[in-house]
Amino acid sequence: MKTKLAYFKTPFWAWIGFLAMFAAAGAVAGILVFWKGLSLTNLSDLVPWGLWITIDLSSIALSAGAFMLSAVVYLVGIKKLQPIARTAVFIGLIGYTMALITLLMDIGRPDRFWHAMVFWNPHSVLWEVTMCVALYLTVLILEVLPIVGEADWFQARFPKIAPKLEHIHKFAPILAIAGLGFSLLHQSSLGATYGVLKARPIWYRPGLSVLFMLSAMVAGPSLTVLASMLVGWLKPDARVQDDLLETVSHFVGWALAAYLYFRFWDAFAMTYTYQPGRNEALSALTSGPFAFNFWIGEILVGAVIPLILLLNPKTRKNKLWRAMALAFVVGGLVAYRWDINLVGQVVLAANLPQGITPLFTEYFPSLIEFLVGFGVIAYGLIAFSLGVKFLNIVDHPPMREEVHSHAGSVIPVAAGD
Repeated sequence: MKTKLAYFKTPFWAWIGFLAMFAAAGAVAGILVFWKGLSLTNLSDLVPWGLWITIDLSSIALSAGAFMLSAVVYLVGIKKLQPIARTAVFIGLIGYTMALITLLMDIGRPDRFWHAMVFWNPHSVLWEVTMCVALYLTVLILEVLPIVGEADWFQARFPKIAPKLEHIHKFAPILAIAGLGFSLLHQSSLGATYGVLKARPIWYRPGLSVLFMLSAMVAGPSLTVLASMLVGWLKPDARVQDDLLETVSHFVGWALAAYLYFRFWDAFAMTYTYQPGRNEALSALTSGPFAFNFWIGEILVGAVIPLILLLNPKTRKNKLWRAMALAFVVGGLVAYRWDINLVGQVVLAANLPQGITPLFTEYFPSLIEFLVGFGVIAYGLIAFSLGVKFLNIVDHPPMREEVHSHAGSVIPVAAGD
């Protein structure tokens, strides 16, 4: 009995207990919202999408490493990145479930979440997003099931089910194709959801679809590599191949350059002409209440500095500099999602008798919103931590090479054997 109690007194379980407190507080806050309604929040008709939607958009984007690395491994054929793809798929599943939790809190009537599946509305971009989320979540579950089947504890307890779960791995190329399609549609459609809203002038532009997709392609692999590096530092028995992480980090650097190029022209093009509401919102973003978050959090720290660090071989090879750069990219993605989500709501175009007039409002999350948000983030960290411990999701075994025996058969041999 004492041995079992000592097992749960390790630093790992102390970490889980710490996160569980935030998750429990978030669960209580969520129950209060279900009971009392969205009146407990600071959301309004003018600002219907607040902190929860920012968490939703961020977690979805940070899950993009799943479709990116799966496509690279199973479609492009770069098999050496398969261990990182394994981590990315698990993070993707966590991210999408985090998004679902925030959406259940935000829609006001969570009991009607299934309506989109039954009452189709193909003219709605949000309906297309909903269908892609449901379908891609299914793909992610199928991709994670083999990881569960490979776990030693699962094989010991469920010896008949484990081989069947592992067998799903044979369908990985098909799942990679499906995941690539659903995820690209979803990432771009999230931007299109904002881009078709004419009443929010700064949103009403086609470039948002491209920017949402590009920012996700940058941030998703960044989180996967950063998480792998942290596990390598904190878990002594974790096998992490740093050269693979450096390869993906190099790609992130070039992807950042493409993202910055499109981000610049997307913002600069709005200065060509005057449109009521759009120019005022752009001023709020670049020289108003969002200016620090935009110039420092999103552009300088979130993009320019990590671009320099990741494209410079010396700083990229340095683990500390690389980890810092990747953390900056992740933070910059969250800053971008916050900026784009809020700036279009605090400044909108009102159709008054004298013409189209900019209308200004304010928003700051309530305590209930913060508690639910912290609870969702805590859930994500708990799920990842448990995955590292019990599913070994961060594991880079030595590359296996094919050696031909004298009899002509092919024998897989681990490098270094």
